[in-house]
Amino acid sequence: MILVILGTQDKPFTRLLQALDEQKKSHLINDELIVQAGCTKLDTDSMKLFDLLPIDEFDRLINEADVVITHAGVGSILSALKKGKKVIACARLSKYGEHTNDHQLQIQEEFARQGYLISCNDFSKIHEILDKLDEFTPNPYISTTENVVNAIRDFIQKD
Repeated sequence: MILVILGTQDKPFTRLLQALDEQKKSHLINDELIVQAGCTKLDTDSMKLFDLLPIDEFDRLINEADVVITHAGVGSILSALKKGKKVIACARLSKYGEHTNDHQLQIQEEFARQGYLISCNDFSKIHEILDKLDEFTPNPYISTTENVVNAIRDFIQKD
């Protein structure tokens, strides 16, 4: 199963869903597609669309997913990486009205540069990335949040 995460933006990401829909209907993608679509609407029967999922259902789906395809939002990327998932990131672009600027390109490129995920800028080729995904071993994501919390706790306790 492939989990597609479009985040909670107030702007649709129809371009990505249409590409996935076309590839699914053309049998270029054969896996089940489950989508947290946010405000993105698409009339299709090729995938299961949900506006927003309750957090426990979202976590369950990430755990069960073989692959996560996500917009290049930090929260969505980290949710998948923390679960050890293979991630394909697709940036929302301002020229399509998908975001106010193109910061997601920078996020996507940096995570890819560090070996955490695969960037996809040509959505018509997602099926090709999926076909080669077995060859990709992402670097494990190690959160430093606990180190920061411990440093703050130690600092506070010293006083």
